[in-house]
Amino acid sequence: MMTNLMTLPSRYQSRYQLQTLTVTAADGTSLPVSVIGQGPPVLMLHAYGMDAREFLPFILALTGKYTFYLPHLRGFGAAKALTMEQFDFVRQYADDTNAVIEKICEWRQVEALPVAAISMGAQVMWSYFERFGASRVSRYLNIDQNPAIHNQGDWQGGLFGTRQQEVFDIFQEVIDLTLPYANSNANANSFAHLPFALKRRATDVERLFSLLSVNRTRSKAFIQAMTHKNDHTLALYDHGIWHQKMRCLQAYLVLPYDFRGAIDKVTIPVVNLIGGRSKLYDAKWQQKVTQMLPNATEVILLRAGHAIPLDEPIGFYKVLKEFLQGR
Repeated sequence: MMTNLMTLPSRYQSRYQLQTLTVTAADGTSLPVSVIGQGPPVLMLHAYGMDAREFLPFILALTGKYTFYLPHLRGFGAAKALTMEQFDFVRQYADDTNAVIEKICEWRQVEALPVAAISMGAQVMWSYFERFGASRVSRYLNIDQNPAIHNQGDWQGGLFGTRQQEVFDIFQEVIDLTLPYANSNANANSFAHLPFALKRRATDVERLFSLLSVNRTRSKAFIQAMTHKNDHTLALYDHGIWHQKMRCLQAYLVLPYDFRGAIDKVTIPVVNLIGGRSKLYDAKWQQKVTQMLPNATEVILLRAGHAIPLDEPIGFYKVLKEFLQGR
């Protein structure tokens, strides 16, 4: 029998009551932040295409001890209607994250707080460390993300590893096909005006990206079920974040994202959580990052792909819990 929030005793309701606060960014934009729990503050940054509230199943059991702040990055989740002021979305998100962290520290009267970030959110944290240092972060949980995106002479740990050029070429094709429509009229954020064949191609590529992110059979089956759309459904599909997803992919392809220079600044305790079967960031190269960091330990979940919470939810919960306990 499921219990409705309204039937919970009052002492529990605030713990499970999800609120939305706003933080004013440097450019004056109001950034939505979902907040839940009781106790010391914790910041969690979500992945590409993710809604910050998708963290909820993994943190509800911890909301009696911690208050979780879950910012929605521009273009996604509760912030999907917010516009980007910069093409360099990672820099934009790092600026926004700085505003959020500063405001949380002010609200809660703390000097620093623990941060956990996954995938794109973790890329944002590498940029944050480069720009703002680590004085406001007490501990950092880096979830399956390397600091440099592109493979190069001294670095082969980039996105998609040895398949980087193959997958990037697929992304470039879809960007080239969709960009004229995105920039052609006032309906830039509407998926409905795209030709049907292009909708099908774009959603097929999204599915490919999602499937590359997981390893477990059950995770792949879940993604197939959640992303399948017959012709009628696709024709009516309101894909509210497609434009931002294409914009992020375009920046990934053309900007030289490499934050290895920030590693020496990150002297705080770091837990590097690695998916042992990650197809996005090779586990061996992620282990090299652990060795490069001044004060880092690593945890490898051997059966997990890049999307660790989806592949290994119990394992992810245990790592997050121990991280917050300082273990």
